[in-house]
Amino acid sequence: MATNVLSWLEETAAHVPDKIAVADTTSSLTFSQLLEASRQAGTWIARRSQPRQAVALYLEKSTAALACMLGAVQAGCFYSVIDVRQTEVRVQAICEALSPAVILTDAANETHARELFADTPWEVALVDEALCTESDSDTLQALRAQAIDVDPLYCNFTSGSTGTPKGVVVSHRSVIDFIPQLDGIFGITEHDVIANQAPFDFDVSVKDIYSMLNTGATMRLVPREFFSQPTMLMDYLCDTSATVLIWAVSAMCFVSIMNGFDYRMPEHIRLVMFSGEVMPPKQLGVWQKALPTATFVNLYGPTEITCNCTYQTIERAYAKDEVIPMGRPFPNEKVFLLDDKDQLVTEVGVQGEICVSGTSLALGYLGRPDLTAAAFVQNPLNSRWMETIYRTGDLASYDQEGNLVYASRKDHQIKHLGQRIELGDIEAAAQAVDGVDRACCLYDGQRKRLHLIYVGTLEKGELTSCLKETLPQYMVPNRTHQIDEMPLTKNGKIDRRALEAVCRIKR
Repeated sequence: MATNVLSWLEETAAHVPDKIAVADTTSSLTFSQLLEASRQAGTWIARRSQPRQAVALYLEKSTAALACMLGAVQAGCFYSVIDVRQTEVRVQAICEALSPAVILTDAANETHARELFADTPWEVALVDEALCTESDSDTLQALRAQAIDVDPLYCNFTSGSTGTPKGVVVSHRSVIDFIPQLDGIFGITEHDVIANQAPFDFDVSVKDIYSMLNTGATMRLVPREFFSQPTMLMDYLCDTSATVLIWAVSAMCFVSIMNGFDYRMPEHIRLVMFSGEVMPPKQLGVWQKALPTATFVNLYGPTEITCNCTYQTIERAYAKDEVIPMGRPFPNEKVFLLDDKDQLVTEVGVQGEICVSGTSLALGYLGRPDLTAAAFVQNPLNSRWMETIYRTGDLASYDQEGNLVYASRKDHQIKHLGQRIELGDIEAAAQAVDGVDRACCLYDGQRKRLHLIYVGTLEKGELTSCLKETLPQYMVPNRTHQIDEMPLTKNGKIDRRALEAVCRIKR
């Protein structure tokens, strides 16, 4: 078994050296070229770093970006990709946490990067400089010899409830444990073309990158701007003969809502996996009708457990008011529910907090032992040995078939008019109505109001009338807001903070 993800790249490069590993719209690298480029970048980084230091990448995703990410790994470091669209304050906070050995950028972002980091101790350099270095095998071999499987591989930053970025550190071992399970269960092979939707700072891309390295599949980088131009997106999927999509729910909804399949049909797609949010059955139905022979899979899991911990293969069409199950755990992952008293929940329909243990758990939050200690805790059901679990903050229950069914975030469960309400139940009811494409429900605790925000053609009054027929009175929204487009976070999830501004909700 591999102890370092670079083993996958080396083995695949030896097996299919001239096969395209990764391609964007302007460049491509074969597996042998990707291996050599990573060694060149690794040699350059090694001269500026110590093992297990962070390497920051302030750039857009590209073939060169991937080569330098793997170059950081060659140097015995871990990488962290920073979204260039974030505020300067957030970027500075991320880099303060990382204290990177170097910050790599591309030509398009060089000027801004040099201005942004002008008064900091961190060196800023172009990826092209790192990739023009002659590789030093002796140095890289020495670094590899001292590496262990629990060394950090990457750090992805997420926002906590306060909006302050926190870095989730994931080890080689966790990725090595998860990716072969994913690839084996769903039959990803060197014959596949993976259409990468997620940015490299979002852990959905981890599945694309490492499935490519592990199996020899080709990864095509879909430009971010294509997800606002449906014809260009569908042309790209068709022209590249994409076979596998591992996408955020919002990206899939963009295609179905914008009628992408009416323009052009990507006939080679055989596998579609989605995650990040609850998939509206109505939007999934559009995909199922368009691609009747494809396999659809609902994935669940937060960044802290290395991508995903449960999956549900979709074997039927779901009604508009149904919730698609999260399914069952991946092999070697323990997923269970705890109630408010830390007792195990096993009964059908009874909610509990989703907890996870196993090799997939992250190493914690970078430089935040307080946050780590609060979320990564000893299993309260085990008093005999150390068993760390991650408390997700998500609520779920079991259905009659033993599948887990997502309910909501614990902080999306509110008490209104003396009744306990899941905001997700209101969202599901709204999205089941014809003429509603996406919906989000917020609660204004100060004014005791439920706000429903939606995208669609249905008039607000008609939607309210429909909800009065399907929801109890205390769950009918007090205010309904129709907007043209649902705001999204950089990771493609509905941006609830932006919607709070729409509803004038004060924290």
